[in-house]
Amino acid sequence: MLYEEQAQKELKSWQKKMLRSPSLLDKLSKKMQVKMNSYIPEKVHKAITVTIKQMVRGVLFGAGYITKEQPASTSLLDVEEQVLRRIQFYKNAAAAEGGVTGAGGILLGFVDFPVLLGMKIKLLFDIAALYGYDVKDYKERLFLLHIFQLAFSSQQHKRLVYEQIIDWDKRRQSLPDDIHQFDWRQFQQEYRDYIDLAKMAQLIPGIGAVVGIVINYRLVKKLGYTAMNAYRMRYFENKFLFPPLAQKTLH
Repeated sequence: MLYEEQAQKELKSWQKKMLRSPSLLDKLSKKMQVKMNSYIPEKVHKAITVTIKQMVRGVLFGAGYITKEQPASTSLLDVEEQVLRRIQFYKNAAAAEGGVTGAGGILLGFVDFPVLLGMKIKLLFDIAALYGYDVKDYKERLFLLHIFQLAFSSQQHKRLVYEQIIDWDKRRQSLPDDIHQFDWRQFQQEYRDYIDLAKMAQLIPGIGAVVGIVINYRLVKKLGYTAMNAYRMRYFENKFLFPPLAQKTLH
């Protein structure tokens, strides 16, 4: 119970961050990004949207088949110890990959994007399974996309996405069954805007390797932290209706 109390405190702190109003810096940054995007031809935006949509869907509907069924855990502490080990594994793997591609210049720098994206989504699959959710369920995969947006979006968009995952286990019942109805344009633009400046530095000769290691490590760390709190929300929302860690029986 002591661990659950600590987890609740961390969750409440995270929730406050998700709901805070955009700062002046957030607004200026978003305004600049919107302005920059306005200079990009519409056909380029459409091409990027289709590319990222196909890339994410390919990973999203492929990674689930190599995610092993996890044994039932008896406590939130047990689950999150395993989750933290998986996050550490992916942080190290992403850092190593970022160092190699960062040292390889522009060509390998472009390779980093899909590889890192695949690692991030595979991490989300592993975390979902550890918390007891069936990642073969399309609506659970949609939840993963919401987590992704919470981690890598502007503050204004984070607030909107956060509101969409409140009482997710009730809300999911009314969700469309067609993934094509997901807002892929918003998804790719927020993600791209969030990481563009950091990842561009990875292409600079001489410092690319160091930047790749640090940035990839931090991006995966942020995603893991966001995923933990998103699933803690569902855990505590369901706890009053179902026994602890009974999620495996809910779907």
